[in-house]
Amino acid sequence: MSALTLSLADVRAALDAPRPGRPAQERMSPRPRPGDIFPMPEHPPGKQAAVLILLFERDGELYFFLTRRTESVGAHKGQISLPGGEQDASENLDATALREAREELGLDPTQIEILGKPLTPLYIPVSQYWVTAFVGYYCCAEPITRASEREVLAILPTRLADILDAARVREEDWVLRGFAMRVPFFDLHGAKVWGATAMLLSEFAALLCASKEK
Repeated sequence: MSALTLSLADVRAALDAPRPGRPAQERMSPRPRPGDIFPMPEHPPGKQAAVLILLFERDGELYFFLTRRTESVGAHKGQISLPGGEQDASENLDATALREAREELGLDPTQIEILGKPLTPLYIPVSQYWVTAFVGYYCCAEPITRASEREVLAILPTRLADILDAARVREEDWVLRGFAMRVPFFDLHGAKVWGATAMLLSEFAALLCASKEK
């Protein structure tokens, strides 16, 4: 599906559909999952966080931003992520996603439209966070970004259709926290986009694919 072109109307239609949820996320989950190694409650307690899949137009196509984290952040040092972070006590999760876009990318939240309802919340056992992904659209020309010096080493504009391209999905055997695991990842920007970021993008890709196939 590498030649697929997606429009904003396609995205809106996809986000009107029911969420495929955990099965779509687990297509990009390292295996075995923690719940396969030791028992986990179905709805474990955890802190709340939000990330933003921020769409914008470039050369007639939709793109979104990934970021490469610095080595000075508290978690996931050097990894490729979506802009996002922990919810403040006084804000809704969509406001968290918009605030993080301002802090990490230097963008004005008033220029961002949140599209539809969020994706399925994803629990991250290692950090004990529930992460909710929102999809947004930057309503003006291609945004001019300014990376947070503390959190963001690089901002990576990424073609949306690339997450639907089967050729960009790969797997490797890794050792993570002492366990041998099979790790799927998106090959983007010459980097391996894996873990929670890949799982959230996998659900979004499943929504988009289902919508285009109708």
